[in-house]
Amino acid sequence: MPKGSNTPVRATALRVEVIRRAGPGIPGVDASALLLADGRVRGDADLVFYNQPEHPSGAVRHQGSRTTGEHVTDTLLVDLARVESGIGRIVLAASADGGTFGAVPGLAVQVSDAVTGDVAARFDSTGATVESAFVLGEFYRRQGTWKFRAVGQGYDTGLEGLATDFGITVDVPQHPAEPQAAVAPPAPEGPPAPVAPPAPAPAAPPVRLSKVTLTKAAPTVSLAKQGGTSGVMRVNLNWQTRKRLTGHRRGGGRGDLDLDLCALYELADGRKGVVQALGNAFGALDRPPYIHLDGDDRTGAVADGENLTISLDHKEHLRRVLVFVTIYEGASSFADLHATVTLEPQHGAPIDFSLDECTVPSTVCALALITDAGGDLVVRREARYLVPERGVSPQRTVDRAYGWGMNWTPGRK
Repeated sequence: MPKGSNTPVRATALRVEVIRRAGPGIPGVDASALLLADGRVRGDADLVFYNQPEHPSGAVRHQGSRTTGEHVTDTLLVDLARVESGIGRIVLAASADGGTFGAVPGLAVQVSDAVTGDVAARFDSTGATVESAFVLGEFYRRQGTWKFRAVGQGYDTGLEGLATDFGITVDVPQHPAEPQAAVAPPAPEGPPAPVAPPAPAPAAPPVRLSKVTLTKAAPTVSLAKQGGTSGVMRVNLNWQTRKRLTGHRRGGGRGDLDLDLCALYELADGRKGVVQALGNAFGALDRPPYIHLDGDDRTGAVADGENLTISLDHKEHLRRVLVFVTIYEGASSFADLHATVTLEPQHGAPIDFSLDECTVPSTVCALALITDAGGDLVVRREARYLVPERGVSPQRTVDRAYGWGMNWTPGRK
């Protein structure tokens, strides 16, 4: 589509893909969406992006990124049937992480039917220079139907400037004020002052746009340096498949794809163990191992997925934690699976990374290794596919690869 053109959108369930070419030194690109009423958001919840991955209505979801061959794709799922009546436009944007779009080749937005995969629209954006954010396109209502328009409007102020332009309140780091000498108030005279009315309820916190993306070239990050020193940290795995894995499984697949997020742990006192759904070893946050598995999800959806929670209030008890994922049923390997791992400290920037394409018959993948470094926890991206030997379980395989030294017995959910 040429810039400024539009086309009707007939499907309601849509996949929006922001695509760029992959390569060393190319900035990351993150997709986002703003749901607008009369040209502006109604509130900060109307921004959907990596830190706020689902709209309250369920109409838009951010599904993460994947690398396939020469291209990197960041995906949004849009359900036009669930868009609230007051919303007239859905702006589809992209922001460059660590650079400008002048250094991003092959930038495009593609809209497809989420059910059939048929491409409904595609806009290739060219000629970018210093822009660090782009409105690539938008869905808009016209006489009761939805259309897509190719926009191509750039911003040199990044996602922060774009979001602010549409009414989002952005969390900007503030420098602490200089301390002031305390001054004693004057003694009251006359009758007592009237009691002040109660303070209004605090406003909703502003949207935090910062994040850390781990890569092969930069695989580690300190939680303390990102502000993650207390509270809890949620570890989320979500996934999507390029084609239905259950349709080409080769022995061992028994139904819908079921991935299990797990964690091997070693405490400061030397105790070791595993947190996993098998054997109902869900762990706990207020007592050892200070890790809890929230549940068992089969969909891979961003809003749910598989979740572990780690207590950073007890980080002094953790020597190392290895987060890994196994295929419980539904496929014989991770082939054609595109997964995103997100670690979300309660008080700090989220950390994310994508898994590389699996090219080996692997049923277990080491995701992230979290180790104690003098009171700080350091997160390392592993993204390491492992191939179990015949008769060896995925759990025992990852144990051997990382030298945990545990004894294993068969288990079931």
